[in-house]
Amino acid sequence: MADEKTYSLATPIDQEPKKHSVFARLYMGTGAFNIVGRRKIWYSATVVLLLVCIGSMIFRGFNPSIEFVGGTKIQLPAVSAEGRLDVDRVEEVFADTLGKDPAAVQEVGSGPDATIDIRSETLTNAEVAKLKDALYEQLQPLGTDGEPDRAAISDRALSGSWGGEITEQAIIALVVFLALVGLFLAFYFERWMAVSALLALGFDLTTTAGVYSLVGFEVTPSTVIGLLTILGFSLYDTVVVFDKIKENSKNLLDLTRMTFPEAANLAVNQVLMRSINTSLVTLLPVLALLVIGVGMLGAGTLKDLALVMSVGTVAGTVSSVLLATPLLVDFKMRYPEYREHERRVMERRAQTQQRKGQLNEQISVDEETLEAEMRRERAYAAASSVPGRTLRRIDQQRVAGKEARRSGRGSGRPTGKPTGKRRR
Repeated sequence: MADEKTYSLATPIDQEPKKHSVFARLYMGTGAFNIVGRRKIWYSATVVLLLVCIGSMIFRGFNPSIEFVGGTKIQLPAVSAEGRLDVDRVEEVFADTLGKDPAAVQEVGSGPDATIDIRSETLTNAEVAKLKDALYEQLQPLGTDGEPDRAAISDRALSGSWGGEITEQAIIALVVFLALVGLFLAFYFERWMAVSALLALGFDLTTTAGVYSLVGFEVTPSTVIGLLTILGFSLYDTVVVFDKIKENSKNLLDLTRMTFPEAANLAVNQVLMRSINTSLVTLLPVLALLVIGVGMLGAGTLKDLALVMSVGTVAGTVSSVLLATPLLVDFKMRYPEYREHERRVMERRAQTQQRKGQLNEQISVDEETLEAEMRRERAYAAASSVPGRTLRRIDQQRVAGKEARRSGRGSGRPTGKPTGKRRR
């Protein structure tokens, strides 16, 4: 598999490749992150997370809203004759009047149109009338004319069948969605890509539902709608990764350039930065919805929708990169042709490495020979550059005499020996 070093054709054999930072490798998408090679780690983390979520759903359960279990909803203006009503004050009046706590009390909206919604288990007509009288007498909510008005307090009985109908329709939509997605992926890509994508979607659903069970948020119709929404985001991210894998693995079995796991890992690296950017851009408005809707407006419905969207977005990004692609690799490597192709690639690399070792050895021998020749040349150059020794005067005369005798000339001084010349 690819390591964290980036090689280029211009890199010398004996030179280490340049190491890049994490962000540089993310943007270049050179396959520096060994995601597929560490798939056993992702599988282990996935199993642990799924066990925690499933265990929470079994033993802790969910907190269904009044739309699913039925009950009574009472609504009154958030402005009274004494000023803005406090949610805690409304809960106190409810508990003192009926002797039990409401299921939920929340302020919805802002400004003069803000209201306070009280949700509780199903109340009798007498209990509703008693509660409305207590709310009017103690809180004095203002009507449309700006005066305290008992008619400003409304009540509505909710049946659990309405939430059940929404759930039933959502389940039908989910089954149809998964069936169409499986057919599309099997037709456009291949069947194992379809299976991997559906398993990743199952992980997204289970994780999101498990987080809801762990934090104890109310499961509302908005939660169900949000679940269906995040499935589309997760599927889109998975399709982008699979499309890149399809591009990288085209005619792969006819070549010995890389194995299928390496092609898949390269595809994940090439779209990793895009997936992260898309997730961050998607999370920004969702987090704004969660912070503003809950912290400033106190809207419980926005809280439910924002939580499921944020958890689903993160789970979808993680599953498309760390789960769907490794699953696809394991499915494909079960086939003999892919295992044989991997063997051929490794054999070719071993031969290339052997030739490279021989070349490096030859280069080393040549360098030693060249270094010896350079030492000899430097010695000759040093010897030729040494100046001659300066002789003493007597030595110079002796040398000059020897040279003169060799050439047949005298030194110019009488020696006392006959020269053979006649005197006149």
